[in-house]
Formats: sequence, structure tokens, C-alpha cells
Amino acid sequence: MTHSRLRSDLGQTLPIYIWVTGILLFVAFAFFAFAQAASARNGAQSAADAAALAAAQDSRDELVEGLLLSIGEGDDWLDWLAGDKYTGAGAQEAADALAAENDSTVTGFASTEVNGRPGYRVEIRTDYTVGDSIIPGTESQHANAEATAVIKPRCDADPAADPQKVVEFDCDGDESFEVDPDDFQPGDLPDASVLFSVHLAD
Repeated sequence: MTHSRLRSDLGQTLPIYIWVTGILLFVAFAFFAFAQAASARNGAQSAADAAALAAAQDSRDELVEGLLLSIGEGDDWLDWLAGDKYTGAGAQEAADALAAENDSTVTGFASTEVNGRPGYRVEIRTDYTVGDSIIPGTESQHANAEATAVIKPRCDADPAADPQKVVEFDCDGDESFEVDPDDFQPGDLPDASVLFSVHLAD
């Protein structure tokens, strides 16, 4: 009688065990699928951030180069330091290159302005997919993301300063320097990061 009851209990428990194990496996695979998707999204956002920053940094380099060439050549060289003169000719190429380094492709690119600061808005799509999972369609699903980076001039001069004479600049209160158009050397300028900050828009 006892053996019969034991066999009966085991017979009832086994299906429950199999059912619970199946549920736990499904939950584990579901979490894995969500983790895959989250990883793809994070990778896409990192690629978008890098591409947008690369575009802005390329234009910052153009501003510094233009400033170096324009000092002493006329009265408009201060406009370069104010961030008003760049063309952005190489910005998209820079964004494309950084996106490619992160296994992604730029799908949208545009100049923009955030709080009066010029910059670039970049949209990307990952070249890789989320991958196989229990969720149908993830094996062909790519992640998308967008980011905006802006260029902010950090140095100010007295609005009444004469560009034909010595001009003193104050850079965010941290550093100051002078430019003498009649006796200028490229080494007189501080690093590009002192002249302009490049950062992601909030």
C-alpha cells in the first residue's frame, strides 16, 4: 500500500517538476533575449555619441585652423574664435568613420543648433543584429540610436577690442592669453580644447 502511494506521488510530482523547469528555462531565455537587446541598444548609443562628437571635433579643428590662418590678415579673425566661420565640410565624413569603427552606419546627419550653440545631429544603425533568441525576428533586427554634439566657444574678448592690436582673451575664467596680430606665432594659442569645448547635448 505504501509503495503504491509512493509511486502515485512520484507520478503526480514528475509532471509538475517538468512544467516548473520548463517555465524557468523560458524565463531564463527571455531574460537573455532582453539582455541581448539592451546590449545592442547600448552599442548603438555609443556609436551615435562617438559619431556626433567626431563631427563636432572636426569642425572645431577647422575653426582652429581658420583662426591660425586669419590672424593678422584682416579684421574678421575674431569671428573664427567666436565659432562663426566653419563650413563643416569634413564633419559628415568624420561621423561616418567613427560609426564604421563601431560597426554602425550613419543613416541621418544634419547641422543643428542647441541653446544657440552650433552642432550636429547624427542617427545611426548598427551593422550587427540583436541575434537569435526566443523572440521572433531578433535575428534580423538592427539597433538604432541618435545623438547631438555641440561646439561651444570658451574664450571671450572685450567687444571693443581692436583686432589690429593686442587682444586679451579670458577662457571660462580658467586661462587667459593674448594675441598680437603683428607678432603672432601658432604656439601663442592654447590647445583647441581650451578655445572650444565639444560635448553631447543634454
